[in-house]
Amino acid sequence: MDESSDFPLGDGPSSGISVTLTAGTLHAIRERVGKRGVSAYLERAAQRQIERDSLDELLTDFEKINGPADPGAVSDKRTRLTGNSASESGTAA
Repeated sequence: MDESSDFPLGDGPSSGISVTLTAGTLHAIRERVGKRGVSAYLERAAQRQIERDSLDELLTDFEKINGPADPGAVSDKRTRLTGNSASESGTAA
């Protein structure tokens, strides 16, 4: 397959690669999806990670232009969106 071809995330022909995982990670994946679901599970995980990386890059660019977000405003918006404060959900603002 020509890896230089431009396909949107999650599109295009499948291509086999070799991936090395720890035994515990592979066992946990197989427990969730069975032997035949591992490739699809890893595909979805890779797509989510790429999306997260893209969001991190977007936030970094935003902060370069606008400065860091106000922690109080972030906490207030989190509470409005989720109904939980950061301390209740166990996450930091």
